[in-house]
Amino acid sequence: MNFSKAEFETSFGTFEQLPASDLPEIVFAGRSNVGKSSLINKIFNRKSLARISSVPGKTVTINFYKMEKARLVDLPGYGFAKVSGSEKKRWNSLMEGYFTSDRELALVIQLIDIRHAPSADDLTMIRYLIEGEFPFIIAFTKADKLSPAQKTKRLEDLKGEIPDSENIISVPVSVQSGEGVERLKELITEAVAACYEDMESKGQD
Repeated sequence: MNFSKAEFETSFGTFEQLPASDLPEIVFAGRSNVGKSSLINKIFNRKSLARISSVPGKTVTINFYKMEKARLVDLPGYGFAKVSGSEKKRWNSLMEGYFTSDRELALVIQLIDIRHAPSADDLTMIRYLIEGEFPFIIAFTKADKLSPAQKTKRLEDLKGEIPDSENIISVPVSVQSGEGVERLKELITEAVAACYEDMESKGQD
């Protein structure tokens, strides 16, 4: 898969606006400030494919990016305390609508800051993905912020902090050093290929 070919396509703020799904979708999810936009830009080797906001919680839309053989879906960040109750309600409706609609969901990449224990919102999201049997992995961001010894300890601690961790693929990543980026590309490529196989089998039924 050519990761240099990705362009912003469209964005939507309510579930009713979402277009039909006709390509495998690679979904990025995580709390505000986890480094989602920076990681997207790193994977696709672009400086401003995904806009990096200096204001946490500002991204309130689902953003779609057209890739060579798939779509990248950037979900709005969650967990920012200053967001109003009505905004949280709209976010919940948007997320519920996205995940429960008939989409060609190839892979969810759930981002968690490696330096900290998962938040309550992180755990809610992980449990939702597990219970919904959605294909997902975890990317532990900001790995460069820790020493090798600290990173080893945090990865060991995270095994006990994340439910069903032994069955979840996880990848420490760093936008600064590039750690884990190639591994994420491999997992994305594999997921897109598997989704196409599934789409073809459904078309033959």
